[in-house]
Amino acid sequence: MNIGLFFGSFNPIHVGHLIIANTMATATDLEQVWFVVSPQNPFKKNKSLLHEFDRFDMVERAISDNTRLKATDAEFHMPRPSYTIDTLVRLLEKYPQHTFRLIMGEDNLAQFPNWKNHDKILEYVGLYVYPRPQAAPHAFVEHPAVRFVPAPLLDISATYIRDCIRQGRSIRYMVPDVVEEMIIRKKFYV
Repeated sequence: MNIGLFFGSFNPIHVGHLIIANTMATATDLEQVWFVVSPQNPFKKNKSLLHEFDRFDMVERAISDNTRLKATDAEFHMPRPSYTIDTLVRLLEKYPQHTFRLIMGEDNLAQFPNWKNHDKILEYVGLYVYPRPQAAPHAFVEHPAVRFVPAPLLDISATYIRDCIRQGRSIRYMVPDVVEEMIIRKKFYV
């Protein structure tokens, strides 16, 4: 199976994540998209990061009605911070029957050369890149292992959603109803 890997904190998962994942699963040769919930991003120190099990639960609830989307806790049992290359190697070893592609926003390409073993990521799985507003120039436009996928330009962020929650503003339509219900019920981000 050809699988796209969509890494992120998903703190919380929102409609922007879901639209990108669904676009990748339906407008490319990917048969599934796996949300790789990251316990700790090596580039982020986020004090408002919910426990990984809560974020994983929100992702599972958000995608429960779509068989093309799946959540994975692959990084939960790895050293932290988790590095994408290490997770990819583990997944490639565990699922040799699958082909993987890394899904990434174009805004991450300028910093991609700073990632641990970024050249191996390109060699092992390659990138499926979706457009992002204000993406910085990068050197990957013609790279044979990088495929640019037309997708809606969305400028929704988990940071904005968390700020809305703290300020008592509505997050309706920015997150799935089941996620909003869970956030309210468990008093996340207040």
